[in-house]
Amino acid sequence: MYIPKPNILTDKNEALDFIKKFSFGTIITSKDNSPTATHLPFLVNLENEKIILTSHFAKANRQWKDIEENKVLTIFSEPHAYISPTNYQKDLNVPTWNYIAIHTYGKGRLITDSNKVIEVLERTIINYEESYKIQWDSLPNDYKEKMSNGIVAFEIEVDDLQAKKKLSQNKTEIEQKNIINSLSQSHNTNENLIADYMKKELK
Repeated sequence: MYIPKPNILTDKNEALDFIKKFSFGTIITSKDNSPTATHLPFLVNLENEKIILTSHFAKANRQWKDIEENKVLTIFSEPHAYISPTNYQKDLNVPTWNYIAIHTYGKGRLITDSNKVIEVLERTIINYEESYKIQWDSLPNDYKEKMSNGIVAFEIEVDDLQAKKKLSQNKTEIEQKNIINSLSQSHNTNENLIADYMKKELK
């Protein structure tokens, strides 16, 4: 990913927090010089200083067959906002876009143990809707097994993380505040989120 120096995000904990918050990522693999992408919810953990991403494919999605062959790219990118040149102090400016994006690279590993697959499902439930876990626990075991047999769980050990925060860092403080005010007044949630991230950068 192209990242100019002012936009590099180097804090690993900040990157992890972002992935956890915007965890519906895009996993990209390649086979025979042809890329394939799937959109999936990911669990993220730090184990021995290594970032581990965990998720699952539908078994019918043949992409799972490719994740152990080559490096896997996973992209996490959620809030973004159009930035109008009306926020700038000089007319000699053009529109741009503010956003945060994280790219992770690593080798995939399939999880084949049936108990571990159930564990991935249960961790996913707890992460996204903990209250549903009570209902899940009451479901018949054969139903759970049927569900787990319909998926392929996997994990990725990240060996390269590239993170970018493009939040008008190259603009004056007055211009940044103009952008924050403009985005904060928007009815668009993405624009509100970018304003919040920009506020943190100004502190």
